[in-house]
Amino acid sequence: MEAQIKFYQTGTFTVGNRLLAEDQRTVQADMHRTNSLNSGHRACQGCGEALGARYAIDAAMRATDNKLIAVNATGCLEVFSTPYPETSWQLPWIHSLFGNAAAVASGVAAAQRALGHKGVRVIAQGGDGGTTDIGFGCLSGMFERNDDVLYICYDNEAYMNTGVQRSSATPPAARTATTPAVGPHPGNVFGTGKNVPLIAMAHNIPYVATASVSNLRDLERKVTYAMSIEGARYIHIFVPCPLGWGSAPEDTIKVARLAVETGLYPLFEAHHGEITARTHIRHQVPVTEYLKLQKRFAHLFGKTPDHERIAMIQKMADHNIAKFGLLP
Repeated sequence: MEAQIKFYQTGTFTVGNRLLAEDQRTVQADMHRTNSLNSGHRACQGCGEALGARYAIDAAMRATDNKLIAVNATGCLEVFSTPYPETSWQLPWIHSLFGNAAAVASGVAAAQRALGHKGVRVIAQGGDGGTTDIGFGCLSGMFERNDDVLYICYDNEAYMNTGVQRSSATPPAARTATTPAVGPHPGNVFGTGKNVPLIAMAHNIPYVATASVSNLRDLERKVTYAMSIEGARYIHIFVPCPLGWGSAPEDTIKVARLAVETGLYPLFEAHHGEITARTHIRHQVPVTEYLKLQKRFAHLFGKTPDHERIAMIQKMADHNIAKFGLLP
């Protein structure tokens, strides 16, 4: 596992590339980067998904010597990057339906083999709606067949493109358009949803990882490794959405970092169903530090704070800390 570079070694939470040796710098610090998701798209200010996709796809392009085809589910990433007749994508890119990106990518990979195009790799990508909900069946089929595709989920925890509706990745107590902050238990209910990284592990596929835009070097490393092996692979990337979460655009990296440091979003890697590495956190941060930065949780901190449900969220974080062994 690659050694982490801490913010205090560089003087910045985002890791100052100029202070690092060239072989330690991110893809984005290289003048030869592909800029596969180019400027001019229509993502919101502070969009975590745009940032995650830019780093992930450029890392995959470098790892495959630019022999890469991307398949995209419907969602924010597709909509803000391809307003007809324009596109910000600088690589072969395919959009079909909301729920079949994994199936289309499997077909593209099979076509490349049939055509004898050796070395051409395929990535499928989508948000949590197109991955954990609408495309879940196609994704499971891709895993079960062990198709040679890397699937990347950019998780912003709701259907942001269509008006911030709840998805199966929406956290408990979060306010969305379909889980409003009303009634005796405002926001999304507890005990629902699904953990797709763990479900992917249950398929015993070659590689599963979680990543976050709070640690872009780790994100790049995991994508680079995933492109070095064959078979079905899955990377789940945490991407805050300022518009849907009610967080400040300039706090996207901070929010993502706190999700990791509280234990709410563990960073780990797994091979063939077994966890092989995890990113330790130095000190666990209380979940309130994360929740208070987002208006979708504002109802928990009203005139009468909802201590009971805040404690339930803290319990979830504590459980992750223990389950994944996140404290050194």
